[in-house]
Amino acid sequence: MPEIKPLDPQSLYRRCAPSLLEFETTADLSGATEIVGQSRATDAVQFGIDIKRPGFNLFVLGEPGSGRHSAVRRLLEAKAAGEPAPSDWCYVNNFSEPNMPRLLRVPPGRGALLKRDMQQFVAELSKAITAAFESDEYRARIEAIQEEFKQKEEGSLRGLGQESAEKGIALLRTPHGFVFAPIKGEETMGPDEFEKLSDEEKERLGKLIEEYGERLHKLMLQFPRWRRDMQGRIKEASRDTLRLAVGHLIEELKERYTDLLNVLEFFDQVMRDVVEIGEELREQPKSEGDMSGVVVSGSISLTRYQVNLLVDHDADKVAPVVFEDNPIYPNLVGRVDHVAHMGMLVTNFTFIKAGALHRANGGYLVLDAVKALTQPYAWEGLKRALRSGVVRIESLGQVFGLVSTLPMEPEPMPLAVKVVLVGEPLHYYLLKEYDPEFDELFKVAADFENDIKRDDASTRLYAEFIATLGRGSGLRPFDRGAVARVIEQGARLAGDSEKLTASRRLIADLMQEADHCAGNAGRQIVAREDVEAALKAQIRRADRLRQRLHEQILRDNLLISVDGTHVGQVNGLAVFDLGDFVFAHPVRITATARIGEGDVIDIERESELGGAIHSKGVMILSSFLASRYSRHMPLSLNASLVFEQSYGPVEGDSASLAELCALMSALSGVPIKQSLAMTGSVNQYGRVQAIGGVNEKIEGFFDICKSRGLTGEQGVLIPESNVKHLMLREDVVAACTEGKFRIHAVAEVDEAIELLTGVPAGVPDEQGMVPEGTLNYLVAAQLAEMSAVRQAFASSGKRRSGRKDKE
Repeated sequence: MPEIKPLDPQSLYRRCAPSLLEFETTADLSGATEIVGQSRATDAVQFGIDIKRPGFNLFVLGEPGSGRHSAVRRLLEAKAAGEPAPSDWCYVNNFSEPNMPRLLRVPPGRGALLKRDMQQFVAELSKAITAAFESDEYRARIEAIQEEFKQKEEGSLRGLGQESAEKGIALLRTPHGFVFAPIKGEETMGPDEFEKLSDEEKERLGKLIEEYGERLHKLMLQFPRWRRDMQGRIKEASRDTLRLAVGHLIEELKERYTDLLNVLEFFDQVMRDVVEIGEELREQPKSEGDMSGVVVSGSISLTRYQVNLLVDHDADKVAPVVFEDNPIYPNLVGRVDHVAHMGMLVTNFTFIKAGALHRANGGYLVLDAVKALTQPYAWEGLKRALRSGVVRIESLGQVFGLVSTLPMEPEPMPLAVKVVLVGEPLHYYLLKEYDPEFDELFKVAADFENDIKRDDASTRLYAEFIATLGRGSGLRPFDRGAVARVIEQGARLAGDSEKLTASRRLIADLMQEADHCAGNAGRQIVAREDVEAALKAQIRRADRLRQRLHEQILRDNLLISVDGTHVGQVNGLAVFDLGDFVFAHPVRITATARIGEGDVIDIERESELGGAIHSKGVMILSSFLASRYSRHMPLSLNASLVFEQSYGPVEGDSASLAELCALMSALSGVPIKQSLAMTGSVNQYGRVQAIGGVNEKIEGFFDICKSRGLTGEQGVLIPESNVKHLMLREDVVAACTEGKFRIHAVAEVDEAIELLTGVPAGVPDEQGMVPEGTLNYLVAAQLAEMSAVRQAFASSGKRRSGRKDKE
């Protein structure tokens, strides 16, 4: 097997070539590049906002900080700029059913005008009504009607009295009403005189009194009808007066809205209502405690004629783009407010408030998926509106039947809106799996990349992206070296020298901190050393736990050797992810082997500290041992593997190569160099596979070696497929350049064990035999010996069992 040399220092860190950055500072870059390398996602967003079909709403998925919101905002605003502003929407009183306000749709900008016109109408209305009712013409007409009734009533009574008088009966008015009495001459007849009359005369007068009494009764029954007729005529006179007093106000309004039939219809309804209840609308002083015209001392409020401008696009010239940061149910679908008045909660149509769906109607609504899903009933309310195509303003009490009082039921608004949900991939796939309506309502997915390809073209675009971020945040210009260092950090954040992170937030944060460092240094231009200072400060703020772990290792509380050799013991590498800081440190992995039945015991799994993926890695290395060394004989060992001094969960298969090498060392008896650490997973054929966190792992072991003194023998073994991911710290690269530290890339387990032990692994010949003294030979021989010993024990056990049976 050819010698595996350490990696060339040039492959440990891919620098950004200065020739790619054809500028002195970012001030020289005039382009505005807000997003890089997201063509798939931006095409999907563009398709989603272009197609005007039901259900083609968008779900934008990507990691937080990937620039999803800014990209969506830019694309939506560009699309909205080419679309006209939608209609204004107003709620007006429904005079026949006040608890069901009517909705008026008017052209953009006309809603505010209509509201002002109706406010002016209301201001003039009560004065006009008062003036009309106090006019001489109105009073004269009413007095004439009243006088006519009076004359008719008195004339009827007078005629009846004259007729009865001619027959000797007088009609008398008493405090208790009208009565008939016999008369003698011009005087009423007294009781004594009446008694002196003959019986025939008494009978005649009695019949006359009875007859005229009935006629009087019928006449008295006609008086209320005459009074009603009079009131009707007075009412009609009042209506005629109101038509004359208010008609010109309505006609003036109609002249301004001749093109809007629904508004003209509303004006006609207002006119009919004013004529109907006009006397109750006479100007009165506002009562104390009156709340916005809800009630006025028992009279009817002029608020009934005002206009509630729900959605106003007077200042907008383009389609709306609404970002709702707090998508609770009322903020989405609207609400009806109430005010306390005289111990009661009262409301009317002027207290109807618009929700985000109303404001975005005719345009675009952007919501955070998690917020919409976690707010009670907000998600169901959104789906209901999109599914039905209308926005219905209802309180949660109405929706769930919890309110028994007469509710306000505004007319629903027709809905034509494009909804954009912004969330993470997990939320998207959970909704697809568990919400059957999701696919019907959100048919377009825009998936943002976590990283982008790093080539010359994308590097130049990334520089423009950095310049755009700087200008947007008001930062100092960055010189070429500072931009190059930010780009290199972008590759480190992506964990790949051939990629750049798509995290807008992480890059922006780094730039702002570098700008702060430049300010402290008194520079007007941010230099490379300012970016370096910002990176060191970031690590300094977050590395308390790493420092404590390294301290425990250096004080030998956690046992890690960086020199010498040991059988069945190897330095593995473990990664800790703290969210904003990722680091690694070495861990001791040990293996023991003895005669058994072919079991490889994972102590981490047995103690319930090992995760499923880690257990899978142990099973794979066990399968590798059996297939390579025990193809023609039983695998007769019991082995155990453990992460020493590990007191927490262990997950991942990146230590399976180290565990396999430790086990091979334990079987062969060949010691492993403790100056080397290793990482990598292994498959059933002994191929070494890529792992994550390779940069942090190398740096974690380097820091321990550096603290104890670099000897030139120390280093790290990594998978060959991880070489392209290397973006190591400057001090690690410098140590490798000076030969004080080594990094080896291995593709096979044989390469790894040969580097670890210094003993040739041994390559099988055509007959499958490996040379004596090689490590594979020693492992195979040990396993063959274990198998023979196990078989001997099994045979002797059978013989002893046979003798006992004979006895």
